[in-house]
Amino acid sequence: MLENNLKFLEETFKQYYFDHFNLIYVPDRSSEREYGYKKFNSGMIRHISLKTDKDLHLMLMTNVPSDVFCSNACYTFPNMPMAEKDWKEADLIFDIDAKDLNLPCRKEHTCIKCLSCNEIFLIKDICPKCKSNKLQLVSLPCQNCISGVKKEVTNLIKILTDDFQIDSENIRISFSGNEGFHLYVTNSSYNQLNSRERGDLIDYIMFRKVTPEAFGFKKANPSRSLLPDLDQPGWHGRLAKELFGSKSRRSKIVSKIISDGYSTYRQRLEEIGKNSIGIKIDPNVTVDIHRIFRLEGSLNSKSGLSKLACKDIEKFNPYTESCLIEDSPVAISVSCPIQFKLKNKKFGPYVSERISVPKYAAVYMICKGIANLEL
Repeated sequence: MLENNLKFLEETFKQYYFDHFNLIYVPDRSSEREYGYKKFNSGMIRHISLKTDKDLHLMLMTNVPSDVFCSNACYTFPNMPMAEKDWKEADLIFDIDAKDLNLPCRKEHTCIKCLSCNEIFLIKDICPKCKSNKLQLVSLPCQNCISGVKKEVTNLIKILTDDFQIDSENIRISFSGNEGFHLYVTNSSYNQLNSRERGDLIDYIMFRKVTPEAFGFKKANPSRSLLPDLDQPGWHGRLAKELFGSKSRRSKIVSKIISDGYSTYRQRLEEIGKNSIGIKIDPNVTVDIHRIFRLEGSLNSKSGLSKLACKDIEKFNPYTESCLIEDSPVAISVSCPIQFKLKNKKFGPYVSERISVPKYAAVYMICKGIANLEL
């Protein structure tokens, strides 16, 4: 990152934490958690123990981090090396991100940055300027992306409350600060699960590793198969709705499934899980019982947006509500071949232009790597 961009972002982030420290949310049992942070142009610093909000505020103002993290786990000795921490339990955490949904709009708001010459262009296999293939995707998500993620979050909550009997009061949702949402389950018996057990839970939620036998197909005697009904609870009912659509169509489709055979049914179940009813979460996040997770209320250095709690996810507009940097004018040079919106204002497309934009938009574009501060 250029020195002037670095200094600008550090000053902006420091001012944010001075003005908005009240937005920082630290999970329960704060003193038992591990903290960590990154600085611009440097790696992760972790194994930090903080006792009070004052300690956290001092860390933010002294170090001016690009990103701040807190463990989902509680430890006896959170500041010790991992092998010596003495793990107690960990909140159950899910990460749902627009990049994992394969939405058709993705191509419309993704551009490419050449890492060799810094040229910005629409999707191509090589840089049109220097012919390099060292390329980086840059996504400026749209409201359709956010709507898709919201739908996945809503479906996940239904599974957690209906199938696992998790109290909705113990589920906390946060916008990640970029293009997804984080979901926390606290004060639950599931917090005691180890990594392998969380992996089993993930397989269930994502509808992975399912077998035809589990959904009524009798391999030895297909004619006696009892496929799911639409009014059954859990995955049986969800699968039936996906397979049959309505009760009136069930009998005909059941006959075809049995006629097509075991292997075809198994393949169909795999396709449905991957492309339809399986919840599209990042499994690596949930199974990691030692992960340090972005702290709610902190800024995301990929966008300059805040990670914020969502009390009403349907009404929550992240590109308005999480855009908390001030709007004083800032001069930048920018190349951005696609349009995006922040605070209900449209920006772009720009072709190697020098412009003045509100500070929040300048921070967003600099964080995305498509703009530089004008000296």
